[in-house]
Amino acid sequence: MRILFVAAEAAPVAKVGGMGDVVGALPKMLRAMGHDVRIFMPCYGFLPDKMPIPSEPVWYGSAMFQSFSVYEAVLPGTDVPLYLFAHPAFSPRRIYSGDDEDWRFTLFANGAAEFCWNYWKPEIIHCHDWHTGMIPVWMNQSPDIMTVFTIHNLAYQGPWRWYLEKITWCPWYMQGHNTMAAAVQFADRVNTVSPTYAEQIKTPAYGETLEGLMSFISGKLSGIVNGIDIETYNPEDDKYITQTFNAETLEKRSANKIALQEEVGLEVNSQAFLVGMVTRVVEQKGIDLVLQTLDRFLAYTDAQFVLLGTGDRYYETQLWQLASRYPGRMATYLLYSDAIARRIYAGSDAFLMPSRFEPCGISQMLALRYGCVPIVRRTGGLVDTVSHHVPSNHRGTGYCFDRYEPLDLYTCMVRAWEGFQYKENWKALQQRGMSENFSWEQSAKEYVSLYSSMYGLPSETETVTPQLVTK
Repeated sequence: MRILFVAAEAAPVAKVGGMGDVVGALPKMLRAMGHDVRIFMPCYGFLPDKMPIPSEPVWYGSAMFQSFSVYEAVLPGTDVPLYLFAHPAFSPRRIYSGDDEDWRFTLFANGAAEFCWNYWKPEIIHCHDWHTGMIPVWMNQSPDIMTVFTIHNLAYQGPWRWYLEKITWCPWYMQGHNTMAAAVQFADRVNTVSPTYAEQIKTPAYGETLEGLMSFISGKLSGIVNGIDIETYNPEDDKYITQTFNAETLEKRSANKIALQEEVGLEVNSQAFLVGMVTRVVEQKGIDLVLQTLDRFLAYTDAQFVLLGTGDRYYETQLWQLASRYPGRMATYLLYSDAIARRIYAGSDAFLMPSRFEPCGISQMLALRYGCVPIVRRTGGLVDTVSHHVPSNHRGTGYCFDRYEPLDLYTCMVRAWEGFQYKENWKALQQRGMSENFSWEQSAKEYVSLYSSMYGLPSETETVTPQLVTK
């Protein structure tokens, strides 16, 4: 199949959230399965720092009374063709934000449609989030091109229709009051990044006012859990951590804990219960719960806490103030760093993820891979990837709580702190987590089945392990 991924992000060159991980990893796996998969994304101003950009474009186009060009490159570390949409609106060194965000991503989507009509014609366009939401609407007039629309986060729904009608072509048949609403109605298939989230968005608590529409289109709605790149994130050969290890050599892991404590300014103590958190500092990620709970947790235990991330200035300030009350026991790094994130996964005893809602989540899977026990709220993809630890039957991979309440989070964290005191049981818990398989191989097979279903074809079964091509 010829498949074009159209998205605002693609790791490792442009990544803010989980979408970047998906678009950066899934095409590579699908190509290894024999499909012609390519990526179309904006040519951001910072991309020349991260990858070589060809000197000459392969195609020139026009959309929304704007001229643009498209450059053909290769996604670093893969053999996936990468088409870069070049326009002055994307010259700034940023991915999101700005007063022109709605306009420029609508232009990007329009450019992608023109590209498919006039230069490289795929059989399937795989669209990601509202930034590409108008593509299924426009492709409704091209029955030979099918569309899949993936919802990574329903909370961000794009511009309202009244604005779209001012800036771009809204066909007479278009329905929906914003980009997201239009996309899910006209896409041939709609999926989310976990089965649980696909069900949750049909309810008022998670539907973001679109729950009725999500129930209406439930016949074409499904959920496929994201994977992680198990070659890139591998504690056995990760160059960013102090000491490599695996499930059978967990005793070596303590060297990473000590190195992390030294790096972030915590008291060096291999016996202290170290909780890590790598996150966007926003309400969705449960930061308000953390702020209500962490003071008491640190006061009544000997635990330590380290957080890495950026986001809402109000929450950042609150975290700084809390850290100042616990010198040597709490560290707050308000920045993004993949290297430090890996060291937190490899050195922390537990990983905190108390999300208000979580379409899938990547961090909890990375934590499990590195022997870091997750403490999560049972919502969205966290339900599908972390099972609750029950000491009596030696099952489960992490600690889970249900209600979005400070007391529930506090109780769960205390249970994890108590469990850490029983070293052999804790080691077995770590090993169960490290034995989980979150590779993209299984997810890719499910996506192939999804693509095949649009043509009425039976699910494809891969009998040979895909051979990835790297450069």
